[in-house]
Amino acid sequence: MTRILLFTGKGGVGKTTAAAATAVRAARSGLKTLVVSTDTAHSLADALGVSAGGEPVEIAPGLHLHQVDTQRSLERHWGELRDYARGVFAELGLDEVTAEEVTVLPGAEEVIALLELREQARADRWDVIVVDCAPTAETLRLLALPETLDWHVNRLLPVGRRLLRTLAPLVRRVAMVSVPDDHVVGAGERLHRGLMEVRGLLTGPGASVRLVLTPEAVVLAEARRTLTSLSLYGYRVDAVIANRVFPAGGADPWRERWVAAQAGHLAEVAESFSPLPVHTVPYLDAEPVGLEALAAVAEAMYGESDPFAPPAADPPLQITPEGELVLALPLAEKGEVDLARKGDELIVTLGPYRRILALPAALARRSVREAALSDGRLRVRFDSGGPDD
Repeated sequence: MTRILLFTGKGGVGKTTAAAATAVRAARSGLKTLVVSTDTAHSLADALGVSAGGEPVEIAPGLHLHQVDTQRSLERHWGELRDYARGVFAELGLDEVTAEEVTVLPGAEEVIALLELREQARADRWDVIVVDCAPTAETLRLLALPETLDWHVNRLLPVGRRLLRTLAPLVRRVAMVSVPDDHVVGAGERLHRGLMEVRGLLTGPGASVRLVLTPEAVVLAEARRTLTSLSLYGYRVDAVIANRVFPAGGADPWRERWVAAQAGHLAEVAESFSPLPVHTVPYLDAEPVGLEALAAVAEAMYGESDPFAPPAADPPLQITPEGELVLALPLAEKGEVDLARKGDELIVTLGPYRRILALPAALARRSVREAALSDGRLRVRFDSGGPDD
């Protein structure tokens, strides 16, 4: 089974360095390693001190870098849908350049990077895949996308297919534009299936997320929220990396103040994220660029621990033999969580984030008896009656 490690954190905390260092460590441990980025900034190659192409290229023994060629991948994964959109714009009188610009979708690069990650994992070439993700807000939106799309597709697509067949002649006569046929709709379905496979891959037993932070109050607050939100969407976090930690010692008052402030924040990190391991990386005297510098970072970060062991934590969402639904929401406060029942679904809202959980058949027929948030877990118990209205 391929081990997949995703690195994310607030912009500027050093997540790319942590991801690249981990990939170097994996390759030098004898593991065939691929490192890839879903961050459109594409700074991964810069950190490694190499150039990258559109296909995985070996940059050191056992270490391959993949900088996704989004244009070529877009043609493969999205081509039929985009061609339909171009055709509609042409029918409306838009020129070719305008149509090309309009059909470049926001967020397409990140989605394509996820689909490419699925392709690489399915190829069974790699022992370890390290993913340098975008900053936390973009990563959360991206990781929530497959399940959100699944909810809409399962409800709208069957109805939409019937409507398209019925209304196509009328739309063509009145609006003078083409309606997508089954071939185009099928391309959308394949895209949907691909994203659901990505979700299954990244929530599976071989995948986990590592949160990178610096010991600062604002960064720590965001990391705490990110841990809770990732768990809401079903993603395991298996470690925290505290970067740019000032070493103690020295007579410089300016540095002493930083050391004292960071010590307080590191204590909060240990308390907040327990029992997750916290790996610290010292503030270096030079920018860690290149394989040797990154290997030194990995040594400081992991020491004698095994960063590629399977994640020990249970999946965030579990259903007990007694029929209790348990969703891990570490660090969540009671006032932040809202639970609603609609048909055979539970809707869990956590601040600005929402997850719609389709209940298994055994629970869908039963009403919610009680729900409580305790010790970082939302426990939902069901009775033997029918579902709530």
